[in-house]
Amino acid sequence: MRRVLTTLMILLVVLVAGLSALVLLVNPNDFRAYMVRQVEARSGYALKLDGPLRWHVWPQLSILSGRMSLTAPGASAPLIAADNMRLDVALIPLLSHQLQVNQVMLKGAVIQLTPQSEAVRNVDAPVAPRENTLPDKAEDTGWSFDIGRLKVADSVLVFQHEDDEQVTVRNLNLQMEQDEHHKGTVEFSARVNRNQRDLTLSFHADVDASDYPHLLSTNIQQLSWQLTGADLPTQGITGKGDLQAQWQEEHKKLELNKLNLQANDSTLSGQASVILSNEPQWNIDLQFDKLNLENLLPAQAAVSTADREATQQGQKQPKQTRPVISSNLNQPDYNGLRGFDADILLKANSVRWRGMDFTQVSSQMSNANGLLTITELSGKMGQGHLSLPGTLDVRKATAQAAFQPRLDNIEIGTILKAFDYPISLTGSLTMAGDFAGNKIDAEAFRRSWQGDAHIDMRNTRMEGLNFQQLVQQAVERSSNVKVEDNFDNATRLDSFVTDLSLNNGQLALENMQGSSPMLTLEGKGTLDLVKETADTRFKIRVLEGWLGEGKLIDFLKETPIPLNVYGNWQALHYSLQVDQLLRKHLQDEAKRRLGDWAEKNKDSKNSKDVKKLLDKL
Repeated sequence: MRRVLTTLMILLVVLVAGLSALVLLVNPNDFRAYMVRQVEARSGYALKLDGPLRWHVWPQLSILSGRMSLTAPGASAPLIAADNMRLDVALIPLLSHQLQVNQVMLKGAVIQLTPQSEAVRNVDAPVAPRENTLPDKAEDTGWSFDIGRLKVADSVLVFQHEDDEQVTVRNLNLQMEQDEHHKGTVEFSARVNRNQRDLTLSFHADVDASDYPHLLSTNIQQLSWQLTGADLPTQGITGKGDLQAQWQEEHKKLELNKLNLQANDSTLSGQASVILSNEPQWNIDLQFDKLNLENLLPAQAAVSTADREATQQGQKQPKQTRPVISSNLNQPDYNGLRGFDADILLKANSVRWRGMDFTQVSSQMSNANGLLTITELSGKMGQGHLSLPGTLDVRKATAQAAFQPRLDNIEIGTILKAFDYPISLTGSLTMAGDFAGNKIDAEAFRRSWQGDAHIDMRNTRMEGLNFQQLVQQAVERSSNVKVEDNFDNATRLDSFVTDLSLNNGQLALENMQGSSPMLTLEGKGTLDLVKETADTRFKIRVLEGWLGEGKLIDFLKETPIPLNVYGNWQALHYSLQVDQLLRKHLQDEAKRRLGDWAEKNKDSKNSKDVKKLLDKL
């Protein structure tokens, strides 16, 4: 045991003595000029090292530098700047005058991917050959070097594309390793805070840079992120996935293949590509097995009855929104659609949005520098089908949207509930319409859209008012007619059709026709979508529910009775003109009977007096 310890001590002394001798005999500043020349020869970048280089022996043989910067040819700002840099070098190659850098480590670095840090190519400059690196032609130093790994810790990345807003990536940690064939791995993690949102991102990637910069391929695995902040669900968005990416320098084309991503409980797969020309050209083909927009978009705040009434009384309570970033104040709506072309194909097995469930959703659309054409946007909802083709033109200062909705056998109660309309109406809706506006959201549709549509509904039920009951109870109070007991507080119709027109919140209903075994109706009216009020006028014929027989009952079955329904949707009022009809019916019946008596007794003096009276009536 003593011999083993003695041997180990001897080896340790020899190692320490060797390192000490190497540190004393080799001056790291001898590498400075050569490293600067090699970086410039191989990449064209200018490496600047401030302060003297010095050795650091334990636990890894390293060269430490002071402040460093790396600047692209012709750039006005450095690509990378750091307060210090560490070069982990191999010991044995130093004995044969080879500087083998196993790892370059930057801590607290600032990396700028901005127009100011981009290389400026001289128009007359020759084009570099396809080889990945220039041949190593050391002049007279006798040294050579190679780099295997790069590590960036606790650093900052500033990214900006042309005149777009800068994006700052903080807490950047990057570990890159490559072999002699320029194939390597990347470990990345960082945090981005922008527009009151916080994104934490990390991934592992296998990179093939053997033909870089002409071709760069990567296989991204273990991708994970968490997004929280303003205009997001309370729980945020957490996701994971993997994908393959490829960059083609000659065509300036980025391809994303084998996308397999998950965000909360939504999943997507597919591929996408973009050609980064003056007007980028996107091609997107995505499939969603499940797309739950309720967990990806801000939750719809529940509006209580008291809040609604307070809002309706003068509309005094403005909607609370998050602060607007000052640089975006003058940006027109949908500005993001400008400046690129795109062909987009989307499919989803199931979609959930605003409490509505859709299946077999399919969408095909294209964007031409601000003109978004939705050729197809269709899907199934329950037992029905809906289609929503249209266009959105944002090429001018004011956006213009036009859609042609087609609904077939859709439950209207689900739609009313989804968009917070306090109307207790159910039934199967079929609609064909044409609508236009300048902003696509539910509130803008209420206030500023225009359009026309034809509606055909089946098996409708409107809670709160029973038209049959209203008419029959009024008749029963004003006459001796008896009616069946009816405790159903709803109006049922087997069919209902109408033409509607929308103009800045005013919805006009024309040619209303409805029927059921119990009653028929016709009428017209208006609905105020902003104030949530109604003013409708019906003519009702009640066909069933009368007790007994008689001419008065026959008259009531055949005579349309005027009914006016008006007021707030949640507290509707009505007025009936039953008394006038019954009075007129009695007058007509009296005149008829007097006329019959006068005709039978036409030779009587009283008959002449009766006829004179009838002529005056």
